[in-house]
Amino acid sequence: MTGVEWVDAETMAGDPDGVERLWTPHRMAYVRNASERPRIEDTRECPLCKTEQDDDRAHLIVHRGTHCYVVLNLYPYNPGHLMICPVRHIGWYTETSDAERDEMAALTQDAMRVLQAVTGTQGFNIGMNQGVTGGAGISEHLHQHVVPRWVGDANFLPIVGKTKAVPELLDDTWERLSTAWSLHVKGDA
Repeated sequence: MTGVEWVDAETMAGDPDGVERLWTPHRMAYVRNASERPRIEDTRECPLCKTEQDDDRAHLIVHRGTHCYVVLNLYPYNPGHLMICPVRHIGWYTETSDAERDEMAALTQDAMRVLQAVTGTQGFNIGMNQGVTGGAGISEHLHQHVVPRWVGDANFLPIVGKTKAVPELLDDTWERLSTAWSLHVKGDA
């Protein structure tokens, strides 16, 4: 040994919980440095501030509502990983107007319908990270993730190889979802 004492988690204080641990100490660099990124104060610097003048395809916007829009995640967890964003540059769910909150919920439902129809997804992870401490990569602009999931879609490649295998190009995903949106969403046809 090199002077480091190895400790089995099952023998540490407390009752064993039967959960296996996969230690990822390389993530501490992200945790320690996350709060050092300068805040995005100017909406022109915000990657999630998109106006109707922006090219939807170039910015991966799948659908626009009145108060919110649906965009593909540039760094998807799975193919079809969408985000529902208010048009307004706000960072907290508590800052949404009733209309923004209601449209985010409706667009989340619509996104689920479209993803089920187009990709055959078998489940979803839906949620938002609030604030830097809560894990939001862009904490200044509220966004809700809608991640399609399939049995067996997760493996150790991201952890061991620091690589994510995404089997479809973003532009191909954009084409399929934006085309299908009006076919699978009530009231858009």
